[in-house]
Amino acid sequence: MLDAIDTRLLAALQKNAHLTAHQLGELLNLSPSQAGRRRQRLESDGYITSYAARLDPLKLGLHVQGFVQVHLGTHGPDQSASFARMVDTRPEITSAWTMTGEADYLLHVYCIDLPALNRLLHEVILPHPAVARVQSQIVMDQLKRDAPLPT
Repeated sequence: MLDAIDTRLLAALQKNAHLTAHQLGELLNLSPSQAGRRRQRLESDGYITSYAARLDPLKLGLHVQGFVQVHLGTHGPDQSASFARMVDTRPEITSAWTMTGEADYLLHVYCIDLPALNRLLHEVILPHPAVARVQSQIVMDQLKRDAPLPT
């Protein structure tokens, strides 16, 4: 079970994963060793799954961000597994979800330009044997960046 200190620690680490045990201790009114032990426990219990750097897509030349709804023509374990393998191999696809509703999958993609997005759609996703159709939406502006999870 998480207590109030754990949730404050998780919130602080989501904002800055580089916080040292000393800095966490100061934020949480704990000794550095207590803060470090709490962090280790939250890691071993699976609350903290990894640490990663957030990169600026524009600085990396990724000027097109989009969402692609994928509708399968055939549904079955083999088709789903095959589609999941294809998604996993494509670095342009940064997130993928199975969905309720009309679309079977929602893909979050980053591409260098519109021709690259077109190639991803027409040379990779649409030719997949299980895919019937796709609907893409290009992000014009992102109002809120991926935010920390509520704690």
